[in-house]
Amino acid sequence: MQVLITGGTGLLGRAIVSGLLSRGDEAVVVSRNAARAEAVLPAAAQILVADAAEPGPWLDRVRQADAVINLIGDNVGQGLWTGRKRRRLRRSRLRPTSLLAAALRERDRPAILLSASATGYYGDGGEQALGEDAELGRDFLAILCHEWERSAMRAESERCRVVCLRFGVVLARDGGALPRLLPLFRRGLGGPLGHGRQYFAWIHLQDAVRAVLFALDTPAVRGPVNVTTPNPPPQREFAQVLGAAVGRSARWPTPAWVLRLLLGEKGRMLLRSQRAVPNRLKAHGFRWEFADLDRALTDLLSGPAAPTAVERRISSGEPR
Repeated sequence: MQVLITGGTGLLGRAIVSGLLSRGDEAVVVSRNAARAEAVLPAAAQILVADAAEPGPWLDRVRQADAVINLIGDNVGQGLWTGRKRRRLRRSRLRPTSLLAAALRERDRPAILLSASATGYYGDGGEQALGEDAELGRDFLAILCHEWERSAMRAESERCRVVCLRFGVVLARDGGALPRLLPLFRRGLGGPLGHGRQYFAWIHLQDAVRAVLFALDTPAVRGPVNVTTPNPPPQREFAQVLGAAVGRSARWPTPAWVLRLLLGEKGRMLLRSQRAVPNRLKAHGFRWEFADLDRALTDLLSGPAAPTAVERRISSGEPR
């Protein structure tokens, strides 16, 4: 299968590219920065130099590919949510997704579009278990996710199956949220955010990749799909388990008012409760390797960080 990937040089994208290649698929990664792509991607990945936010010849490859995995988007977790940042968050997602959907509608043969979204779609759900049919939230991130998914769903037709992947927080050894939390927790300064009763939807990187490939391979999977563990814990429990994993207590909560004062709406996002449950993955028979938080953290905290693609090539003597 030939799979075209946007956003393929990010944490999740790199892992998905490796997963595709390991099973014999062809991975074509759209990237504006050829040097960065070559540095972080496996040698077998094809790099298509293009700006996915602009129309161009790269869309011909979209029309030729068997499937498209759309992960592109400015990092939600970096920087304050100023007006400029919000515009960048929207444009970096909606513009490329709209271009992909338009190109896929022009095809005359079957295609698959897997497009990223997030559990932020639900806003603050309190203690309610949030399956894929739960209501849309009302804050900025929820509306952004809704617009992002709506752009992707424009590709849907009898010839094109569309899946919107609502990712929880992806836990990984060498990127994302976990490495940023560890220094505080290892010093005994970690703890829950605010009161800690809000639910925290997470998933191990390996399970996230397996869920994406499962959705790619399973024709019955379509529409929104929560990519989370089956039983998201409250934030306080997550902090306690992480503290225990590094041999420290986790009793120093970050007051809610501090987060709101320093981060504004982004701080309020961190205080939301999202008990997102993966009903559709379960219904279609997906099995998690790391459904348990203790097991996931044991795996992620054991041994050194995974080598980058360029480090693997150097150690093996493999040319790019």
